[in-house]
Amino acid sequence: MSVPSVAGHRASFHAIEWHHHSLHLLDQRLLPHQQQMLHYRSAAEVADAIRDMVVRGAPAIGIAAAYGYALDALAGRDLHQAFRVLAESRPTAVNLFWALERMAALSHAGTEALVAEARRIHEEDIIANLAMGQFGASVLGEKAVIYTHCNTGALATGGHGTALGIIRSGYADGKVQEVFAGETRPWLQGARLTAWELLQDKIPVSLVCDGAAAQLFRTGKVDWVIVGADRITANGDVANKIGTYSLAVLAKHHGVKVMVAAPTSTFDPTLDSGAAIPIEQRPAEEVTSLFGQPIAPAGCPAINPSFDVTPAELIDVIATEKGLIMNPDHDSVALLLAR
Repeated sequence: MSVPSVAGHRASFHAIEWHHHSLHLLDQRLLPHQQQMLHYRSAAEVADAIRDMVVRGAPAIGIAAAYGYALDALAGRDLHQAFRVLAESRPTAVNLFWALERMAALSHAGTEALVAEARRIHEEDIIANLAMGQFGASVLGEKAVIYTHCNTGALATGGHGTALGIIRSGYADGKVQEVFAGETRPWLQGARLTAWELLQDKIPVSLVCDGAAAQLFRTGKVDWVIVGADRITANGDVANKIGTYSLAVLAKHHGVKVMVAAPTSTFDPTLDSGAAIPIEQRPAEEVTSLFGQPIAPAGCPAINPSFDVTPAELIDVIATEKGLIMNPDHDSVALLLAR
């Protein structure tokens, strides 16, 4: 598949590829120590890959789901069942449902049309990321020091990234001096994925324990917190990886600006505020163990929400492929989505 790129911006690897009527996904559970591509030939297999975190990040989940739907079309399977199985894989990321609804709208158009639509969703995401990267980088100032959370780069999208896409674009333009990556418990996406991804592209990065963010902000070294999003409601509230809300509160206290990067497919105008966003609860074992090794007393209960909601009033700007939303609220969100 040809992938759009801008000189100096393109990531040095791909996490999602389509070859010979099969989907190839980079197994993100094995990073940073192993790089293994897994092959998928059915919607059920792709749903398992989404659920098991082989692929993660809202845009990447939507792209993978679109290809999963196309796989069942190629095999002559029940597309209503394909939609249901894929939709149940992750409840919070709205891109998943957006992509599936696009595919379902063409369910009677034939297999080649569905494959073409999945490829189009993939390519459009990369183009949107590149535009978003330029819009977001335009407000950074010079020699910005950025704190980011979870992984929002080429691993989490079609290729360039949302928050990391802005960092990539900003670094290419000479605007980013350094990046701090929060480790992001319990799956350690910041430690395993973001640090790896930035090092691949030779962007200066230092890893930070989640609990050290407040002390780092207190030193005055950080200019921006830049994160992605899994769902944005009509009033500008943002659901993102657990820990984002606390970072936004810390940033507000210390005078650090907060930017959210997300394509317009992440917006859900049917929900008035973040209070209505379903929050995925994942297994307690992800908290009480680390890579299969227990780290808590046997029988100790744990809570494990995968996401939290950051209120719009804590966000300075939302960067999209259509432009920037400054100080998001109902009116500014509606104005941008109407473009």
